[in-house]
Amino acid sequence: MATAYVYDFGEGSREQAELLGGKGANLAEMTRLGLPVPPGFTIGTDACRVFLRTGAPPSALADEIAEHLARLEHSIGRRLGAADDPLLVSVRSGARFSMPGMMDTILDVGLNDASVLGLAAASGRERFAWDSYRRLVQMYGATVLGVPAARFEEVLTRYRLRLGVADDLGLGVGELTEIVGEFGRIVREDAGEEFPQDPREQLAGAVLAVFRSWNGERARVYRRREHIPDDLGTAVTVQAMVFGNSGPDSGTGVAFTRDPGTGRAGVYGDYLPDAQGEDVVSGVRDALPLQNLERLDPSSYERLIAVLRLLEAHYRDLCDVEFTIERGRLWVLQTRVGKRTAEAAFRIACALVDEGTITWSQALARVDGRQLDQLTFPRFDAHADAAPLAHGVPASPGAAVGAVVFDMAEATRRAATGERVVLVRPETSPDDLPGMIAAEAVVTGRGGKTSHAAVVARGMGKVCVCGAADLDIDVEGKRCTGADGTVLEQGDTVSVDGTAGTVYAGALPLVPSSVTRYLETGVRSAGVVEAVARFLEQADAVRRLHVLANADTAQDAARARRFGARGIGLCRTEHMFLGPRRPLVEDLILARTDADRRLALDALLPLQREDFTELLAAMDGLPVTIRLLDPPLHEFLPDHTESAVRLARIRARGEEPEPRAVRVHEAIERLHEQNPMLGLRGVRLALTTPGLVATQVRAIGEAVVARVRAGGDPRAEIMIPLVATVEELRIVRAEVERVLAEVGQAAGTPVRCPVGTMIELPRAALTAATIAPVVDFFSFGTNDLTQTTWGLSRDDAEASFLAGYLDRGILDVSPFETIDREGVGRLVDLATQEGRRASPGLRIGVCGEHAGDPESIRFFHEVGVDYLSCSPFRLPAARLAAGRAAVANAKDADSR
Repeated sequence: MATAYVYDFGEGSREQAELLGGKGANLAEMTRLGLPVPPGFTIGTDACRVFLRTGAPPSALADEIAEHLARLEHSIGRRLGAADDPLLVSVRSGARFSMPGMMDTILDVGLNDASVLGLAAASGRERFAWDSYRRLVQMYGATVLGVPAARFEEVLTRYRLRLGVADDLGLGVGELTEIVGEFGRIVREDAGEEFPQDPREQLAGAVLAVFRSWNGERARVYRRREHIPDDLGTAVTVQAMVFGNSGPDSGTGVAFTRDPGTGRAGVYGDYLPDAQGEDVVSGVRDALPLQNLERLDPSSYERLIAVLRLLEAHYRDLCDVEFTIERGRLWVLQTRVGKRTAEAAFRIACALVDEGTITWSQALARVDGRQLDQLTFPRFDAHADAAPLAHGVPASPGAAVGAVVFDMAEATRRAATGERVVLVRPETSPDDLPGMIAAEAVVTGRGGKTSHAAVVARGMGKVCVCGAADLDIDVEGKRCTGADGTVLEQGDTVSVDGTAGTVYAGALPLVPSSVTRYLETGVRSAGVVEAVARFLEQADAVRRLHVLANADTAQDAARARRFGARGIGLCRTEHMFLGPRRPLVEDLILARTDADRRLALDALLPLQREDFTELLAAMDGLPVTIRLLDPPLHEFLPDHTESAVRLARIRARGEEPEPRAVRVHEAIERLHEQNPMLGLRGVRLALTTPGLVATQVRAIGEAVVARVRAGGDPRAEIMIPLVATVEELRIVRAEVERVLAEVGQAAGTPVRCPVGTMIELPRAALTAATIAPVVDFFSFGTNDLTQTTWGLSRDDAEASFLAGYLDRGILDVSPFETIDREGVGRLVDLATQEGRRASPGLRIGVCGEHAGDPESIRFFHEVGVDYLSCSPFRLPAARLAAGRAAVANAKDADSR
């Protein structure tokens, strides 16, 4: 290309979106295709980046704009701002990634007090000329000169009311002339300067305003939400104006080549007669269905349909097209691959495959796990009109309605009678698990997306909102109060939207998910269900990563198998110690002698054996990885404060508390830790609590024997958590193998279980080469690995400063949501490579929350992980993401 910063539409193509922005690249592409595109030129993104870096445009930019403007004037035969038949241009933003409505646009640049008269004479339509001038002064004043937009709108509203008209079409030439005068006065008063009469000054000011709008508040917020880098900058397109507001034989509209809401074939869109494009976008007038254009202007409609067919065939995707009709002539102003709903994304991609337009590999690149998630969760009816009682972190998607309860006992009691309940707590602990199981949804006043409540709720497919700080939760009083003063007593109905992170008083109507019904039953139906089923089949056929489930019960395992799991990658044994078994765990903690400890462990043994037997039966023939007890023992005891208050109240009544209650409280104080996350847990607990490992391993071994005798194919694996040194592993593995040998000898059949470890501490990752020869597999516990690498408590961070970090752009995404490639990811990569070098047959998996995150899954594929393990309800999205990762990796390899 001949110039450094500015390019005519005829010089580029759609492959140059990084330089020309999406809009400029697509205008260039349509020009190459011979479509009726008004001519113009694009100022590249590199010019904007200079402006953002230095505060001034490149020194050569003004001369290049002048050169390309002269070419444009020559090709059209009109000059910018000429007194007779002037050329007018639009100045629009156009970033690499679509940011609809986030940056600025100025139309009708080039009009002034003289050229408006020339435009009126040349067009023969005086009202159109003054309406265009009114638009320029209004848009330029607000966008370039910083005049509050409301000042202009107040004038328009006053004139409409005075004339009794519904919209601007009712304003005549006289009113529009007066309005232009009033707008000029507003500019002088608010901006302290006259509206510029020099068209080239207008053009220069408009270009700089678009550059500045890249860092406008709405643009920054949008980029953060969409994870668009801040340093890309925007291109600027300068294009000859065509006028949809030049009379009843003109108009403007937006068309889609397919329905972006459902994906159905056909032409969809809106058309607005006698209007400019901004009128459609802003909604100042009610648009007509696009089909009405066939009646109003059949020839233009026919040409538009031909354009839409050509563009969809060329782009091989749903296209979003902006067009203008000027006195019966069709002009195409913009096209882009259209945004669509999740349902439309799946259905359109399937349809394009069936039509032979794209391949399945290309189709897999067009849908993602988050879109699939959206299709699996129930949701509230979009037409329901209600104000939220509270806002929080959308921790586990979906929608649920139930009676408010404030403790586990009430939740389980009510649920046992068939009542739907919502558990509301300041925060949850493992002790709340039965209540969470019983509840339709969980709401907490504290915590974030990876808090206990969030992680467990997602694992169970429960709706969850965490960190609802504006909800005052009074557990003792059994009530909560919203920010607006609304009080919900226990038993009152509440609606929870886990997708939006909102809580409502009362019951909102629910819309069920047909995709979830398919996943549960395997019964396919036409439409989006069939599309999803076909995508999952294709993903399963190409993916390298095995997808397993995190499951702790036979019921969870059965569901996981229906959802496509190829085994269990994480069974957390601590969940088997809760509920009715909690007193037995207390007996273990309170034991003062070896004999007492043995009695407590012996009582737990048959219960755990039964659990493991059921789990192995549900996953017969597939691996079941059982993690030995991980959390510190004090988590199985009552809260320290609650225990102290209870004892104080008893003594205040002059009574003596029961000896067991005193001993429990003494144990709570003895086991109290300042930082439990880094305390006596995991392998450390196994090494300091005699008999704990042996009891769990014996239960696993005896469950394997029971399944073999029943004709099953049990494939139990044992995982040791929180290892920091290879010496810890050697000691515990020797104990595991000793107990399995004893079980096998007693049963008369060998019992062999692979033994692995969780890599969840930086030291374990850094010393993977020494650890690998001692184990059969690694499983990265990325939740704790992220905490210990970042030095963050995830609950505290997400409830306090992490949201601010995201808002300020310090972080693009929470490291607890998507793997931190530069930090935690480097540890995963290093441990994977060094572990395999030391032990070539080493199997490697991931069982943290990141294993269900589509963005993270591609990283795990790239570094060579063998399998993922996520909650059952995240399995479909993980399967899809694993297939997409395989396709993307193959594409990258081909490009190299």
